[in-house]
This record gives sequence, structure tokens and C-alpha cells, in this order.
Amino acid sequence: MADASKEGKLTRFLDFAQLVDMASESVGGKILFSTDDFFAPAENLIKSDDPSFKEHEYTEFGKWMDGWETRRRRTAGHDWCVISLGIQGIIRGFDVDTSYFSGSHAPRMSIQAANLEKDKLPEIPQRGVRTGAAATPEEFAAIAQLKSDDWNSLVPMTELKPGSTASSHNYFLVNSQQRWTHVRLNIFPDGGIARLRVYGTGQKDWAATDPKDPVDLVAIAFGGVCVGFSNAHFGHPNNMIGVGGPKSMADGWETARRLDRPPVLENDKNGLLQVQGCEWAVFRLAHPGVITQIEIDTKYFKGNSPDSCKVDGCILTTQEEEDMVNKKWILPAHKWKPLLPITKLSPNQNHLFDSLTLELQDVITHARFTIFPDGGVSRLRLKGFPSSICLLRPRGDPRMRFSVKTGFKANL
Repeated sequence: MADASKEGKLTRFLDFAQLVDMASESVGGKILFSTDDFFAPAENLIKSDDPSFKEHEYTEFGKWMDGWETRRRRTAGHDWCVISLGIQGIIRGFDVDTSYFSGSHAPRMSIQAANLEKDKLPEIPQRGVRTGAAATPEEFAAIAQLKSDDWNSLVPMTELKPGSTASSHNYFLVNSQQRWTHVRLNIFPDGGIARLRVYGTGQKDWAATDPKDPVDLVAIAFGGVCVGFSNAHFGHPNNMIGVGGPKSMADGWETARRLDRPPVLENDKNGLLQVQGCEWAVFRLAHPGVITQIEIDTKYFKGNSPDSCKVDGCILTTQEEEDMVNKKWILPAHKWKPLLPITKLSPNQNHLFDSLTLELQDVITHARFTIFPDGGVSRLRLKGFPSSICLLRPRGDPRMRFSVKTGFKANL
């Protein structure tokens, strides 16, 4: 997940570094091939943590580096590697990070991508320990079946900045709407890169979804994304909709302690804290649908979980969402429909709740998760059924219909 420690900074499409890193090892990204891994293996490129530097550490092959570093090439060609994305979908941007590669960084690079069908992929040899190694003829022969030389170019050959603190991040915006499953990173002719971040949104084949089984409609792997939040001091809300279970307290959404807490805390008759403040995060669902079950996991948050929470939903078009982003999500109260009323939470525990909205008329496109007064949550799952029509039937007049505008459907 992308780190974000700034309060009130909204997540928007062009702020692509706030989106999920689709290549990260934490979401299942995998290095399939690299031409050379002499000083440091390509697997370092997709580590989820930031690169580090150990000044006096060396291996039998040379200086220890936290990245991918090839030998000084003395043969024709250039170095490259192929990455299978852990989350397949739309790429919004890249960060080619050269941290600590000041005299050995790759001077130029380019990036290509492909959308490959899983059942048609060739058998690629397992890589194993790679430091000090170069690709074998057998590995070259296997990867050649992917014809990666001919993949689409997303970033042309571009010069990279060296890895000083002020210049290590090289950002590239991508304007493609196509779904991608693999990327190829080329470096010219050789050298080192610390990390490759592939930021974007997942995209699921909804036509292949079993209509009888509920699906997590807010999952980041399927295209769910946080589009606004009040505070993310210790962890971004996108972490809550991440792949798999939480790995630690860092793999969740955690806010700062609210400064407007009463000097002496009191409970109401229902055992809920009597506080005025709250923190919130708004998510665009991967697909409009009906939420039937809500899962809220506070695992690892033992002394800093929220006292309570609630979940609301609404329908917004693309333009309405953009308006709400600009207004910092000051949305009229009547737009929100309760999915989960204010409910007490326990520390370090997974909670399962039935949604209040179990009918077709309660299709939503966006959900707002509110915690009281502050704290941390590791996972949020909104399970239900996608709606292909996305109609809202107002309770007051069952004959009326609201249809989501074409612009919203096109954005999906």
C-alpha cells in the first residue's frame, strides 16, 4: 500500500501514488525473469517496505544493495526483467525509485506492459536464489514465449535521476484505460534501481462472477478505492481494503488521537463513548451493488482500536463524486443510507455484521466508514452482490426509478 501520513489529503485519480502498488510482493507480485542479478536480485524491486542502506555491508559479489543491480555489462544488449502483477487492472502511474544508487544507478529505463491470459502462460523456471547469477539459456528460451519485446510501451526510454534523497523518485503518469497483467522494466544498458512501484486500480471480470456467492465489493483487487478521508496519520484507508489478511498494525488505517476528546471520558446508557468528534473514509465500490454483510477487523489494534463505528452508503455519478472531492465530502445527510448503525467495537477482533439494506432498492456506489472517536482498523470488507442495472427505487414511491448516468458506467 502507498504510505500517506498527511491529514485531509484526498485520494484522487491523478494522485496515483495514493493508489495500490499492483506489483508489490505484499499483494502477490512476482518476478518472473531478469537478465542479470549479480549484485542484488530483482525481487528487491517489489518489496513493500522502503529501500534501506547498510554502509559497511558487503556480499561475496560486492556491495550489498537494497534493490536490483546488474553487473557492468560487457556484452551486447541491455538488462531487463518481467514482473507478474499481484493485482491486475488499470495502471495509473509508476515510481522508479533509485534510492542509494548514486554512482551505480541505471542511467535510462523504459516500461512495457501486456494483458496475458493465465491459462496461456508458458512454464517459467523457478528463480530461487539469484544474487551473483545471470539468466540461463533455458530461462531466456522460456521467457521468449511471452514475446515481451513486442509489448505495449507505457513509458518510453527516459533518463533517470541518481538516488540522492532529493531526486530518487522518478514519477511517470500513465493515460491508458486498458487492463494489464504483466510489466517489463528495461534498464539501459545496466545498473541499479531500488524499487518499482506500479500504482493503479484492480479490475475484475464481473461477467464471470457467480451470482449466488457474495463478493467483497470494496476490495482493492477488484477496483475499490478510497476517494477521501479525514485523517491518515499512521496508515492510509486503502490498507483496509487490501489483499489478504492484515500483516501487522502498519497494514491498516490508523488516525491520530483527536485533540477534541473530553478531558474526562463518559459512556452513554448503551456503553458508547460520549464524544463529539469522529474520523471517516469514503470508498468508491469496485462495482455498484447491494451490501449484505459487513466485516470489520481490528486485528493488531489492541490499545488503539476505535470505540465504535458506523457504515453508510449512497449512489453518486462520476461528476457528483468529483464535486464531493472538491467539497471534502460534505455530502447532504439525505444522500447517505445507513448500512450499519453506530456499533461498539472490540480490540484485536474480527467483527461480522449483517447489513441493514438487503433489497434491490439499496444498491450503492459509495460507502462511508466512520469511527468514533479515532483509532485503527486493519480490514474492511463490504460483501454483497454486484448490480448490472444499478437502479434505486425510492421508498416513498415504488414506481420511480433512479438510473446511474452513462458517465459513471463508462468510468467503470
